[in-house]
Amino acid sequence: MTSRLLSSRGHTLLEMSIALALGMLIVTASLSLYRGQRAAFDLAAETARIHDAASVALDMLGQQIQMAGFTSSRDVNVDASLFGCAQGRVVGADSAPSCESLASHADGLQVRYVADTVSTWPTSAGAPTDCLGQAVADTVVTNRFHAKLSGSTGEPELYCEGGGRQAQPIVEGIERIRVMYWLAGSPSASDASAIPRERWRDAYAAEICVLVRGFTTHAKRKTSYVDCSGATAYAEDGRARQAFWRRVAIRNSPAMQSGGAR
Repeated sequence: MTSRLLSSRGHTLLEMSIALALGMLIVTASLSLYRGQRAAFDLAAETARIHDAASVALDMLGQQIQMAGFTSSRDVNVDASLFGCAQGRVVGADSAPSCESLASHADGLQVRYVADTVSTWPTSAGAPTDCLGQAVADTVVTNRFHAKLSGSTGEPELYCEGGGRQAQPIVEGIERIRVMYWLAGSPSASDASAIPRERWRDAYAAEICVLVRGFTTHAKRKTSYVDCSGATAYAEDGRARQAFWRRVAIRNSPAMQSGGAR
């Protein structure tokens, strides 16, 4: 009787061991599958956020550049309708802007055009607005753009400075802007530093590049990416980066309207 009982107990312990081993195998496989799916989901979400940020920034900058110099009346002259800075932000008077260097090495841009309810989104009171949605009291709206790290979040952002002269972030993740300009009679595009003040009116197209930094910090490792100049660059912070380009026509430039663009 005793031997049968011992035999029965040993058989039960063996079954429990096998069951526990199988259970651990299933749990381990489930955790591995979950981690893989979670990593794939995080990568897809990160990629989507990077593409969304680039799309919004390029749309905003492209639309503004296309509007440069727009006027609905021959009696209104728009001075300095387009002006850029290489690795700096635009400062100074609207009609005689200058450049101030940026730690981010991003390009800056100023766009000016006649402000009305057709060229801008009107306020609830029917007034024209600047890039921040602020009402514009002047005849001409002046919008300035640059990219830098936010002082509050530490994240790179695209900033717009409207008529109120208080720059506000509008797109998160934009680490750098680079703008190259095509001038009438020039065989290749030039950056802002190579364009004399009197030749800005000859710009008929712009090539915009935005470099977007990822929103998730992965393991601290060196990552590679292609920057706005088309060269391979490296980062040590574990953030993904991707550059996006777009070319737009400056519809209201004298060079474009006179047919001098080549």
